[in-house]
Amino acid sequence: MNRPEPMTVSKLNNYIKEIIDGDEMLNNVYIKGELSNFKKHYSGHLYFTLKDETSLIKCVMFKSYTSYLRFEPKDGMSVVILGSVSVFERDGVYQIYAKGMEPDGMGALYTAYEQLKEKLEEEGLFDQKYKKTIPVLPKAIGVVTSKTGAVIRDIINVTTRRFPNVNIKLYPAAVQGSGAAETIVKGIEYFNREKNVDTIIIGRGGGSLEDLWPFNEEITARAIFHSELPIISAVGHETDFTISDFVADLRAPTPSAAGELAVPDILEVRWKMENINKRLANSLRQKVEKMREKYSLVANSKVLKNPYDIIQQNMLKCDSTIKSLENIFSLKIKDENIKLVGLASRLDNLSPLKTMIRGYSIVEDKKGNVIKSIHSVKIGDEVSIRVNDGKIVTNVLSTN
Repeated sequence: MNRPEPMTVSKLNNYIKEIIDGDEMLNNVYIKGELSNFKKHYSGHLYFTLKDETSLIKCVMFKSYTSYLRFEPKDGMSVVILGSVSVFERDGVYQIYAKGMEPDGMGALYTAYEQLKEKLEEEGLFDQKYKKTIPVLPKAIGVVTSKTGAVIRDIINVTTRRFPNVNIKLYPAAVQGSGAAETIVKGIEYFNREKNVDTIIIGRGGGSLEDLWPFNEEITARAIFHSELPIISAVGHETDFTISDFVADLRAPTPSAAGELAVPDILEVRWKMENINKRLANSLRQKVEKMREKYSLVANSKVLKNPYDIIQQNMLKCDSTIKSLENIFSLKIKDENIKLVGLASRLDNLSPLKTMIRGYSIVEDKKGNVIKSIHSVKIGDEVSIRVNDGKIVTNVLSTN
């Protein structure tokens, strides 16, 4: 009995890890539970267990994410974690790699967030096929954010440093509190109506879920989706995810990063242009050399030196072809004549006239139909008898 080649433990764990890592849902999950076995490693990483009444799962939060925590986690605290599920291959266990953590004091907001996220995702607002391309060399960028916050200053500093020729247009909007979503929507609609920018950036700095809520509202999401201009969402810190991030054409982890994504680096653009110019010059030189070689070959070709020779050769070929065709047609006609004579002879032998010459006749009714049976006529019917040299008309006296 053949059995499959056994795999190593490492290979099995790696295979399981690839399956889990390939699951999109497990790459971005929100989980709530109670903290236990909480430990802060000297490296700055956090290790803990998240549990509920019947189950638990191990978690780790690396130092690069712990700096964004706005509270001090402790055993027994009820929290909500944003993270991804993966496998720790060495021990063969799966665990949560946390990217963000909030106290579970805003359950209603998280529920509303998840419900709207699921609804819009089902409608296709997050679908990649609707994402618009960010212009490579924009002339103007519209920014919808607070006029007094650090966001607009960061974006101006980054974009003008990278691409000095770009024009930044600010639409001052409230980015926190009641009515903020409406002002964000008005900013998006303004730039779409005026068409005075190439790209729109919407964003604000970090904050709690309540602070970021205007970017989680349905009216904001639908305004982003229906925008004719491409939109970059730059809300909060790298670990903050809002509905706007999913709907926007591009998500920036921070407002400064949005500035980098919106414009190219002028030094890199210049380098690329110089490189393209060099390549074009080289290509042009190579093209000229090839054309010279072709010109030289053509100039020395037999066609130009003695053009009548080719014409004469072709005339000889035409004459030869014509003779061949004449021979073929002659043979074909002769064969067809022989076939025609044979067919005419067979047709003559089958002619009904020959039969009639030998004394046979054909009987027809008044309509010219050939009478083949005595049942086709009645006593007194007029019939015609066709003989070799004419027709005899008579009546039926009897049948037997």
